Amino acid sequence: MPALPRSEALLAALRLVAPGTPLREGMERIIQARMGALIVVGAGPDVLSLCSGGFLLDAEFTPPRLSELAKMDGAIILTSDCSRIVRANVHLVPDPNIPTSETGTRHRTAERVARQIAVPVVTVSEDRTEVAIHVRTLKRAIEPTPRVLARADQGLQILERYKVRLDSVSASLSALEIEDLVTLRDVATVLQRAEMVRRISEEIEGHVIELGVDGRLVLLQLDELVGGVEADRRLVAKDYSVATHDAELVHVMERLSSLDDDALLDPALVLGVLGLPTVLGLDAAARPRGFRLLHMIPRLPEAVSDHVVDRFHDLQKIMRASEADLVQVEGVGDARAMAIKDGLARIAESSILDRYT
Repeated sequence: MPALPRSEALLAALRLVAPGTPLREGMERIIQARMGALIVVGAGPDVLSLCSGGFLLDAEFTPPRLSELAKMDGAIILTSDCSRIVRANVHLVPDPNIPTSETGTRHRTAERVARQIAVPVVTVSEDRTEVAIHVRTLKRAIEPTPRVLARADQGLQILERYKVRLDSVSASLSALEIEDLVTLRDVATVLQRAEMVRRISEEIEGHVIELGVDGRLVLLQLDELVGGVEADRRLVAKDYSVATHDAELVHVMERLSSLDDDALLDPALVLGVLGLPTVLGLDAAARPRGFRLLHMIPRLPEAVSDHVVDRFHDLQKIMRASEADLVQVEGVGDARAMAIKDGLARIAESSILDRYT
């Protein structure tokens, strides 16, 4: 099974049919009765313009009502929040010129309706007892919960291994920053690992949405594994990117996320996203501004870190600054200046010890 396409519309539709929802219960009743169904989630004018025949209900949605109405051949129209059944036994008439790769009449109609209007369309196959959801040009089969749980568990195991590697290269980068020995290769390696972790976690998030109420434990494990990764990824980019404003940094992170898997494995392309030249080779020196290490100091707001970096420009100058120099920075008083000096000293000691022991 391919990875879940990252479409917010599809993810929203999957939430509607996840375990624990009334619509999912109704679909399971239809499957147990060995019936088929065509369900449109949305009752706006664009949907009604495709409807022919049937009858108006405007009744409260319940799973038993859905399964009873599925005994008729026509489509069932629900409101967008699945709270009411609007119409039943409807004949849908989408544009016949819309291409479709489906074969059965019900499935061909579902794909054409989804392509024509922006509403989720659910099909329950009578012969194969399979459920699928169509959103625009995307189709997603609704798989049994045990199968999705197995894939989510496998994803968590892979994520854990990648997270261990990310922690290792992040700790190494911290020590190299303290010693002013960072190279472009070191920067690219950390960003590559962080982006890989983000992509794996994003895929697991899709499984969590599919699992509904059955995905709570998976979500807890996921949050435990990736906590702080996104902030660290952003701060590495903020430290080394030629972009200096937050708005520019947002575009940098978007370009990093848009790299395909093969491009992500190329350090030169990753560094190119940051605007860093590689003409001198990947072993050329790189100098951090200091955002990431300042972020490690407890109770130091990022706005204050920004002021410190604006004043001293790079990490080595920040580390050499005296408390009297730090006090002159906006938002830094005597207590905070001491906290910055002590915090950086502790980070330096811990990072170097970890690197050489």
